[in-house]
Amino acid sequence: MITLIVSLWLKNEDIAGFEAFEGKAATIMARHGGKIERAIRLENPSAELPFEVHVLTFPDAQAFAAYRTDPALTALAEMRQQVIARTTVWTGQDVEGY
Repeated sequence: MITLIVSLWLKNEDIAGFEAFEGKAATIMARHGGKIERAIRLENPSAELPFEVHVLTFPDAQAFAAYRTDPALTALAEMRQQVIARTTVWTGQDVEGY
């Protein structure tokens, strides 16, 4: 399993558009075994701080790659462009609690 930490900056304060896009993307993600495990909305987003941070999981790197190249996701590119200003993605793995 791979875990991704994704930070997303909102464009034009379009929360409804962002949520609509994320819902569609999550549906496509699920077809590849991916899941948004957590979505955390920051209280004071800015140029430095994202609007939302997601923790995603996929069964493996191939499933993530298949999601990224899925034609249904590609078809959402314009919608994504309208609502997301910036994205950063880190790959990590779960560790035991401290």
